[in-house]
Amino acid sequence: MSTSVIAALQIGASPAGTRATLDTILGYETAIRDSGASLVVLPEAVLGGYPKGEIFGTRLGYRLPEGRDAYARYAAQAIDVPGPETDELAALSQRTGASFVVGVIERGGSTLYCTALFFDPRDGLVAKHRKLMPTGTERLIWGQGDGSTLPVVDTAAGRAGAAICWENHMPLLRCAMYAKGVQIWCAPTVDERDVWQSSMRHIAHEGRCFVVSACQVQPSPRALGIDVPG
Repeated sequence: MSTSVIAALQIGASPAGTRATLDTILGYETAIRDSGASLVVLPEAVLGGYPKGEIFGTRLGYRLPEGRDAYARYAAQAIDVPGPETDELAALSQRTGASFVVGVIERGGSTLYCTALFFDPRDGLVAKHRKLMPTGTERLIWGQGDGSTLPVVDTAAGRAGAAICWENHMPLLRCAMYAKGVQIWCAPTVDERDVWQSSMRHIAHEGRCFVVSACQVQPSPRALGIDVPG
């Protein structure tokens, strides 16, 4: 029986921006190559950032000017797909011999999408998945994906697909992925709660697949002054 090494690179987006985060990812090249990993999964929105705690000046019925400025700064950190950042990630995939699933904030016209990108060491950027339904106030800043970006791609470790954060809780999405023969379920997320582990175990059991989840390293909501239960 052959074995495969699959890695979860759990890092956070740099406060210094997308370029700094990309440099951090590239800095793991030797570790990835030495590990022999055939697939590496990175967190949700690691390139572009997940602005936990930011409200962008919004109140029901109006927006503050400073919120517009904050959103403009956030949007400036998004990436084009394809673009210079995806070229660098494709080159990293080629040099390490590993496939990658990377969570990014994608700029599509005037809309931002929370997206998972798939990289192959031979073919570069091969697919993308846009988050179908942003969760809660994520809908203030991200557009909705659709069923046209639900890829399951071949990797050296097996057939891999991705569901981002809380869309893992969508039964019909899961069924669509199972029908495509997913063997390695990749779950980029920012959900660090213990209950998330239960969701991942359930998907592994339900889908008869291996599950790898990578979570951003971020301050807790309480560290940001946000009072949340649980």
